[in-house]
Amino acid sequence: MTAQKAADVTVWQIKQQAIQMAEELSVPPFWITDWLLYVIDKPALFLITDDSYQLSDVEVERFNAGVTKMQQGTPLAYLTGIQAFWSLDFAVNEHTLIPRPDTEVLVEQVLHWINTANEEFVPNAASNKRLLDLGTGSGCIAISLAHELKLARKLEPVSWQVVAVDFSLEALKIAQHNAVSNAVDIEFVHSSWYDALSTQDEHLFDVIVSNPPYIDEADEHLAGLLAEPISALSAPNHGLADIEHIVHHAPQYLKVGGLLAIEHGFDQGHAARQLFADNHFDNIQTIKDFGGNDRVTLGQFNKNKLQY
Repeated sequence: MTAQKAADVTVWQIKQQAIQMAEELSVPPFWITDWLLYVIDKPALFLITDDSYQLSDVEVERFNAGVTKMQQGTPLAYLTGIQAFWSLDFAVNEHTLIPRPDTEVLVEQVLHWINTANEEFVPNAASNKRLLDLGTGSGCIAISLAHELKLARKLEPVSWQVVAVDFSLEALKIAQHNAVSNAVDIEFVHSSWYDALSTQDEHLFDVIVSNPPYIDEADEHLAGLLAEPISALSAPNHGLADIEHIVHHAPQYLKVGGLLAIEHGFDQGHAARQLFADNHFDNIQTIKDFGGNDRVTLGQFNKNKLQY
């Protein structure tokens, strides 16, 4: 594309070249067409109805610059600054992990648990509930949950306070922006996991959720994810170090019967279930993602299992 003049470049031509370009760049073909739509600021239908549209000089230059960045490893979401997740759009940049579709399973399972929990733990009109998202990043999990709980409140007068924690101040800035743009109220806390949180009874949580770093530091696939913050991707001890920390300390911050739900790697389901069992959790189960891989483990805190 870089050798062509603007007068020679139409939407139709780029569409015809998209698959070949994607193969050369080792990216999904939709990256090419989505980037094109972003550059020319048109809806998806435009690719069908107006493919004779000729790009201006500025549009060709910008399109080519983006393709070059893709070739250098920059993901589409970092080029556009936006990533769709759940039913919402999220601003992202190099300080945040790009939300993945499989993480929607985590949101789905937490909402399912809230809606179907035992009667003694189902929210009621007289109670206020608290939910914690550890390592919030772009805020996609906390904001999606807050969004759904806000909608549910129209049907049942339940008040949920959502708290989102991250160690990165830059990530928290993005998350705060996303909360405002998606019209939800969230308390953001600068903290390394639980460090800045209270263990007093009135501050305990009904739900703790997290998508922590879980890729093994020696995993060869990390080489293809260099554009994203490595601290949000990988962890020591075969990727289990942060998961171990979160599960081990969760009983100090959860109400009795409260839910802990964690996303993890496809090969970490057994280890996650064992960690939950060793740290006073019951009703433990691992849920598979859209590809059929173990992805989310959840369980309820059982105070009776504590050893004194």
